[in-house]
Amino acid sequence: MLDGCAITPHQGTAMADNHMLLETNEPRFIVIEGPIGVGKTSLATRLAHTFNSDLILEKAEDNPFLERFYSDPRHAALPTQLFFLFQRVRQIEQLHQADLFSPVRVADFLLDKDRLFAELNLDHHELILYDQVVDSLGLRPPTPDLVVYLQAPADVLMRRIMSRGIPYEKNINRDYLERLGEAYARFFYNFDAAPLLIVNAATIDPIHHEVEYEELLCAINNVNRGRHFFNPAAQSIA
Repeated sequence: MLDGCAITPHQGTAMADNHMLLETNEPRFIVIEGPIGVGKTSLATRLAHTFNSDLILEKAEDNPFLERFYSDPRHAALPTQLFFLFQRVRQIEQLHQADLFSPVRVADFLLDKDRLFAELNLDHHELILYDQVVDSLGLRPPTPDLVVYLQAPADVLMRRIMSRGIPYEKNINRDYLERLGEAYARFFYNFDAAPLLIVNAATIDPIHHEVEYEELLCAINNVNRGRHFFNPAAQSIA
C-alpha cells in the first residue's frame, strides 16, 4: 500500500480530475501495459483526460494483418509483428517531436515489450529477421517515468474480449491468453527500466467505478521509484 495519497474514497471525480494532480509530483510520461483485454486503452484514455495530456495509443485496428493472424497465426505472425513495429517507430518519432514542456503524456504500449510478442509468435528464422530489422532502425524510445502493468487471469481476459465484440478477436483462444500472460509475467519480473506499478486488474473497474479510479490514480501519483503493487481486493480481505 502506498502512503501519502491525497484523496479519500468519499471524494468525487471532480476532485480527482481537477485537484489531485496539484498535490503530488505526477509522472510526465506514463505507459499502461498488460495483455489483450486487460483494459490498457480504456485506462490510458481516462488518465489522459484526467491529466489533460497527449494520448498515444496502439492502433490495432489499423493493422491489416491482425485478423488473419488470429485465424492463422503461423502464416500471419511476421507481417503482423512488423506492421506493429513500424507503427510504433512512427509514434516514437512523434514523442521525440512533442513539446518537452507538455505536462503529461500517456501511452498504452511499451516498445520494449514488442519483442515479447515476437518471441511468442515468430519461429526461429522469423525472429532472427525481426531482430535484424529492429537493429537497423536504431530505435531510441523515451524512458517512461512510470509503467503501470495491469494483470488479470486468462478467464477474465477472455470474458472481457468476448464482451467487447470485436469481430477479428473471436478467434483468440484461452491457451494463447495463458501463454501471453506468462510471457508478460516473465518480462516484468526482470523489468527495472522505470518505476513499476503492478495492478491486480481482475477485480476492479476503474473506468466505471469512481472510487476505484481515484484509488488507482492516487497510487499512480505516488510512485516515483522502485516496484509497487496495487491490489484493493487483498487490502479489503486484510
